[in-house]
Amino acid sequence: MAHYDMIVIGSGPSGRRAAIQSAKLGKSVLVVDKRRRVGGVSVHTGTIPSKTLRETVLNLTGWRERGFYGRAYRVKRDITAADLLVRGSLTLDHEVEVLDHQFARNHVETVASATASFVSPTEIRVVTAFGESETHTADHVVIAVGTRPFRPGYVPFNGTSVFDSDEILGIEKLPRSLAVIGAGVIGVEYATIFSALDVAVTLIEPRPTFLDFIDKELIEEFVHELRDRNVSLRLGSEVESVEFDPAGRPLCKIKSGRHVASDMLLFAAGRVGETDALNLPAAGIAVDHRGRIGVDPKTLQTSVPHIYATGDVIGFPSLASTSMEQGRLAACHAFGLAPPPAPEFFPYGIYSVPEISTVGMTEEEVLKRGIPYECGIARFRELSRGQIMGLTSGMMKMIFSKKTRRLLGVHIVGEGATELVHIGQAVLNLKGTIDYFMENTFNYPTLAEAYKVAGLDAWNRAFAPAAAAPELPDLPEAATA
Repeated sequence: MAHYDMIVIGSGPSGRRAAIQSAKLGKSVLVVDKRRRVGGVSVHTGTIPSKTLRETVLNLTGWRERGFYGRAYRVKRDITAADLLVRGSLTLDHEVEVLDHQFARNHVETVASATASFVSPTEIRVVTAFGESETHTADHVVIAVGTRPFRPGYVPFNGTSVFDSDEILGIEKLPRSLAVIGAGVIGVEYATIFSALDVAVTLIEPRPTFLDFIDKELIEEFVHELRDRNVSLRLGSEVESVEFDPAGRPLCKIKSGRHVASDMLLFAAGRVGETDALNLPAAGIAVDHRGRIGVDPKTLQTSVPHIYATGDVIGFPSLASTSMEQGRLAACHAFGLAPPPAPEFFPYGIYSVPEISTVGMTEEEVLKRGIPYECGIARFRELSRGQIMGLTSGMMKMIFSKKTRRLLGVHIVGEGATELVHIGQAVLNLKGTIDYFMENTFNYPTLAEAYKVAGLDAWNRAFAPAAAAPELPDLPEAATA
C-alpha cells in the first residue's frame, strides 16, 4: 500500500491537467487509466481521432477547393476507409508521446491497463490487466473517467453495419449511404464528415429542433447548406426500432411510418458516465440515470469534499477545453491554491462541415433578458480572403448592446470558425464595445476582417448618427399655411 497526495482516475483532458497541476505544486500523484496507453477518450476515441478524420476527409476530397473547381473535384479519386485511418494513427501516437513526456518530467506516476475502484472514501484498489491488485490511499481523489456511447437495447449493434460513435472510427469500408440517429454535436459532426465524402446521409432526431444552444439564425444558415448538399434531415422523427431489411441493410422504423434504410447506421444519441466499475457507493457518492456525478460547479467537489469529479463525467459542457480547466481548478482547490475566477464566457466549437463556433449570448438569450440590441452580419463570400479561398458560404454574426455598446455574443458558421471565435472571446471577456472593431485594423486579406465588416454593419444599423435634415428654402407664408 502506498499513500499519495492525489490519485487521479482517468487520463483524459481533465485528468491529465489535474495530475500535472498537482505535481507542479509539489504533490505526489498517481494516475490510473484502464487503457493500454494514456490519453483517455479524448485521444483514443473522441476529440483527437474525430477531428483528425475530419481534416483527412477535407484534404483527400479537396473540399476546400471545390468553390473553384466544382463539386466533382477530388485530390484522391478513390478514397478508402484505410486512407482515412492513416493520419489518425500518426496523430494518436504523437499525442500519447507528448502526454507520456509531460507525466515523466513532472514525476507523475502512471498505471495503464488497470481499473480503479473505491474501497472506502480514502482507499483505492488498483487491479491491472494481469490480475495484480494493490490498494492505495490518498488525501484527495479526482474522478476523470469520461463517458462512453449510450447503447439502447433496441439498436442491434454489430460492428459491421450498425455502429456507435466509438466504433465508427474503425470502419473497414465506406458506405454509399449512412443514417445517423441523434442530431447532437457528435451526430452532426459525423453526418457532415461523411456527407463531405459524398455519402448520402440521413440525420434523424426525435426533437423538432437540434443544437438548441446555438443561435437560431446560425442553425438556419447551417441547415440551408446541409440541404444544398442533399443531407436529409428528419427532425421530429422518433425511432421505434432498428431492424434489417431483406438485403441485410439497417432499417430505422420511425413512428410516422417514414422508415429509413441505409448501408450503415450510426447511433449517436447520448453518452453515459464510465462510473460502473468505480464502486462509488463505497465512497458515499451517487450518480444519475446516465452515470454522471453531481459536483459543486465552483469547486468541482462531489458530495464527499475530498473527492472531485471533472470532465465529461459531470455533464455539460463536455468540452476538452473546459475539462482541462476543470482539472486544474480541482487540483488548485484541493491544495488550497485559489485560482483567479473563471472567465464569464468560453467558446463552444462544433467540428462539423462547415464548422460552427459561438461565444457569449445568442439572440434568443438577449431577447429573453430584454436587452436592447443590434446585430451585425458579415458573409465570407463578400470578403477578399473568402474570394481567394473560393468560399461560397459562411457568416459571422455579432450582437451588441444598444445601451452600453458592449459586445454580447459572436456566432460563426463556416471555414475557420473555431479559430476566428477567439478574437470575439477576448473582447467579450474584457467587456469591450463596438468601438474596438471600428477603431482597430485587421490584417487584409483575412477572414478575421469579418469582425470589422460585421461591426460596421451593426454600427450603420444602430449607432451611426442620423443624417442632418436638409434645409428647406424660404417659402411664401401662403405656401406654408
